[in-house]
Amino acid sequence: MSPAELLALARAAGARIATAESCTGGMISAALTDIPGSSDVVDRGFVTYSNAAKTEMLGVRPETLAAHGAVSEQVAQEMAEGALARANATITVAVTGIAGPGGSEHKPEGRVCFGIARPDGTRTETVDFGPLGRARVRAASVTHALNLLAAALGDDAR
Repeated sequence: MSPAELLALARAAGARIATAESCTGGMISAALTDIPGSSDVVDRGFVTYSNAAKTEMLGVRPETLAAHGAVSEQVAQEMAEGALARANATITVAVTGIAGPGGSEHKPEGRVCFGIARPDGTRTETVDFGPLGRARVRAASVTHALNLLAAALGDDAR
């Protein structure tokens, strides 16, 4: 779904969006705010690249980071929920992953964890995009995040 289509869907649902981004470094917010008039739907974006930023800005618990690592559904969940608690938003998306280069056997390059938080709950998922290269993993992560937001907003219309 294009950013413009997502914004129209959010308007129709009466939603306000906030983002919590690590590996995408603000690219989701940028995609949304590239569209004129997006300020009626987009509240804010948190770029929390470091673990300290995740903890300080979003309330991700150090215990969660220590137990699961930054690239985990548990951290994506706490990022999304932290953004929801700290923003004037009705839905948030969080992204944390390994865009590359690098990674490990247990957390390979291209693994990205997503969280979608709304007042009625949070959903998480992990996508292994593979070693596509940093730019392509980040771009795929933005597209996937926009689609997750659209699906969650579409749930409201049912």
